[in-house]
Amino acid sequence: MGYQSRKQIILKIVEEKEEVDVKELAQLLDTSEITVRRDLTLMASDGLIYRTHGGAMKLSLANQPVSFAQKSGVNADKKDYICRLAAAEIREGDVIFMDCGSTVFRLCPLIKNKRIKVITNSLPVVYELMNTEVSINLVGGEVDNERQAVHGTMAIEHIQRYRVDKAFVGVGGISPENGLSAVSEREAEMTKAMSGNAEKTYLLCDSTKLGTDKYLAFAPLTIIDILITNEQAEEVINRYKKAGIKVVNQ
Repeated sequence: MGYQSRKQIILKIVEEKEEVDVKELAQLLDTSEITVRRDLTLMASDGLIYRTHGGAMKLSLANQPVSFAQKSGVNADKKDYICRLAAAEIREGDVIFMDCGSTVFRLCPLIKNKRIKVITNSLPVVYELMNTEVSINLVGGEVDNERQAVHGTMAIEHIQRYRVDKAFVGVGGISPENGLSAVSEREAEMTKAMSGNAEKTYLLCDSTKLGTDKYLAFAPLTIIDILITNEQAEEVINRYKKAGIKVVNQ
């Protein structure tokens, strides 16, 4: 059975069941779990489904624009690996910042049963954590429809009113030579504001962004305390350790 045929079957199953895991799909399609994961990654990139840890969800349940869902679904396995490591850093009673990054968003299913307070500029994060154990503080300001996030001067001022235990942020690119870089001034300013008002700042960054420089270099590595990544190559990890950053990758 080819990909196009499997795709139609998966779409029908997800539509009917609303959420399904890889193992179940592999059995229904009589194929390997590796093949199913590859199919789900492609479908998430095309905005057809929402990729969850271990399976897929009907896109409408995530209540996000397709563009954000697409971004969140890219490199889903890497992002989920990183988020499992990040979730282990969060303790009951913590007050944390969460930015609007697609990797940070995937923390939500892993923390919804924790009694913590989340301050965020991400509308998808708010939606995902509503009616859970988490107390939510939504940053005020102008809504960016494409990113489904709140940005602007008022948003920065909102963030600066709070001191938190931990900030969890993403970035467009990071390199030991040039520090942190972004493709958006608004998101760069939000990252700086959150890191400046947190006891510890965690950068959630998959291996595809390591050693990458985007057009806007906005901060040195020193604004980050801990880099959480899926990268396993020791020579790559050591470059960031030598720059003074603690690296968590397993």
